[in-house]
Amino acid sequence: MSRVLHRFIHKTQPPFHQNYLKFGPFNSTTQRRWKKPAVTAQTRLEDRTRDLKLDNLMKKLHKLNLILRLHDLMSTRRRGPFVSVQIMSRWTHIVGLNVPIGGFIRNARHVFDVFPHPVKRNVCCRLTSKMSLLIQEESSVIKDMELDNVRRIKKLLIISVTGSLHIHALRLIKRELGLPDDFRQSILGKYDDFELVDLEIVRLVDKGDVDGDLKVAEVEKWREKEYREKWLSEFETKYAFPVHFPTGFKIKAGFKGKLRDWQRLPYIKPYEKEDGFRAASRGGVERFEKRAVGILHELLSLTVEKMVEIERLVHFKKDFGIPVNFRELILKHPGIFYISTKGCTQVVFLREAYCKDVLVSPNPVYVVRRKMLDLVLLGSRNTRELRSQSEVKESVVNDDKKQDQDLGGVVKDDFVISILENLDDDDDDGNSEDREDDYVFPDDGGCQT
Repeated sequence: MSRVLHRFIHKTQPPFHQNYLKFGPFNSTTQRRWKKPAVTAQTRLEDRTRDLKLDNLMKKLHKLNLILRLHDLMSTRRRGPFVSVQIMSRWTHIVGLNVPIGGFIRNARHVFDVFPHPVKRNVCCRLTSKMSLLIQEESSVIKDMELDNVRRIKKLLIISVTGSLHIHALRLIKRELGLPDDFRQSILGKYDDFELVDLEIVRLVDKGDVDGDLKVAEVEKWREKEYREKWLSEFETKYAFPVHFPTGFKIKAGFKGKLRDWQRLPYIKPYEKEDGFRAASRGGVERFEKRAVGILHELLSLTVEKMVEIERLVHFKKDFGIPVNFRELILKHPGIFYISTKGCTQVVFLREAYCKDVLVSPNPVYVVRRKMLDLVLLGSRNTRELRSQSEVKESVVNDDKKQDQDLGGVVKDDFVISILENLDDDDDDGNSEDREDDYVFPDDGGCQT
């Protein structure tokens, strides 16, 4: 009987974790223990104060990056710099495009030129002349800045603990640094200052005999300016960083005092030799983290657009000797860095380098890329400028003839002919003998499939 009663009580009684006391007159003073929420890098990332200007800029740059990836795939075609739209639809997963390729091309009329093939009559696509000229201009500007690129690589090698870097790490941020695609041959193999230790490791030949200007960090220029113009003491500016908090940032009690102490905290600067990390010393962990902030600040200052993807920074941990979590380190200093999660990736911005969504001190490479971005943002606006003067005249004449014509083959043929004439930019005189075709179609008369 006792066993049956025990089973009945065990089945009807709820488990221990569900058997809680409800509020009542006899347990009003009973306290419930609440688990303290964990503070991690993910929670800091979700609770951070967002910068809408930089987030919107990241959305626009993501669209530009998709177009450049499509251009890289189109440029590898053997039969010309054009490809059928059907083949481009297969590249959506390769470039990371989550919308139909037709709608994406339609919204970038100033970037993509869609035309029917004269023989196969399938729809083909190529870059417009404006976008092609901007891409050529970017490559020429990067080529002219060869000495600046050599200087950037030297500074990165000086920061390195062993005086060497992995080439694959430089290859991941070559666009951010403004390096050419063949920088291994055109820069590392050309200058005697670099030595290729291995296939994927480059070393600085004379690390101790480098110019003194290369060992000056970019933040030192700001410190000297603050010391001279604002008449601040050396104690306040010697180890300080420029801090710009986003709009709506909530300053808690005691935050200003902690920030003031952190700004005055001395640390080993990026180009100085590190004697060793001693966590047991006074402020050892804080000094080590501040050195990591200084190295990350200098790396972002050497980039063209003052931003880098966080995943690519991981490859510099071992070479720079900073085994820290970059995302947690960046989120601890929202006045110096900002993480944007827009565009299917996490990108860190140097906050002092931007005013709203524009770079404060633009460089030639940034100016060309900004022109590309402006061309992409035009979308479907001002498309009348894409048509030649002869097409505009023909459209006016055709509008008068449409009243006397049926909706048959005449109107359709005129529409096809006007698109085919758009392949030639110099058709103002109407003489077919003087025309020069921009693209030579293959003998078999079809796009590569």
